[in-house]
Amino acid sequence: MPISRIAIGGPGEASHPVALKAALAEFISMLIFVFAGQGSGMAFNKLTGDGATTPAGLVAAALAHALALFVAVSVAANISGGHVNPAVTFGAFLGGNITLFRGILYWIAQLLGSVVACLLLRFSTGWLKTGTFALSADVSVWNALVFEIVMTFGLVYTVYATAVDPKKGNIGVIAPIAIGFIVGANILAGGAFDGASMTPAVSFGPA
Repeated sequence: MPISRIAIGGPGEASHPVALKAALAEFISMLIFVFAGQGSGMAFNKLTGDGATTPAGLVAAALAHALALFVAVSVAANISGGHVNPAVTFGAFLGGNITLFRGILYWIAQLLGSVVACLLLRFSTGWLKTGTFALSADVSVWNALVFEIVMTFGLVYTVYATAVDPKKGNIGVIAPIAIGFIVGANILAGGAFDGASMTPAVSFGPA
């Protein structure tokens, strides 16, 4: 049941088996998501000889991220809620659906999952560089900030409405599909301008 108000929780949650299992689910899901998403970009760079990004490359990135997030959310949904995003975890905390201490566990797991995914990618590709987020020409920091705020809001709102809100009813597989779709659509919209991160952990791993 959701917490009726914002709750801090206690340090004991850090050693509770249920909380640790949920954090492990977030770690694995983030690893799956980042490995596939970053891997698709690295594969594109290898096939094009580090050529310029093309419309086809943007579509491929959007599709890879959408499919990977669909899977990542699906496998963790019944264990941790399938946040796969520190921003989503923060939204769940503000909505009273998770305690602060469990949220911190999730954040640590998500960041570690992203880092491990990037390390595995670098090792398995012969130490090729993972992609980092950068602004395109004529896009200022403030332009990118607005992009990221709007895209992240759309993602968090979609997750909350389809997967977190206790009033959502039983919508089954629709939640991970909707979440994957909004990420793919946002990459198509913002990828050419600032990379369309939407997820702090995704930016953290390659850095």
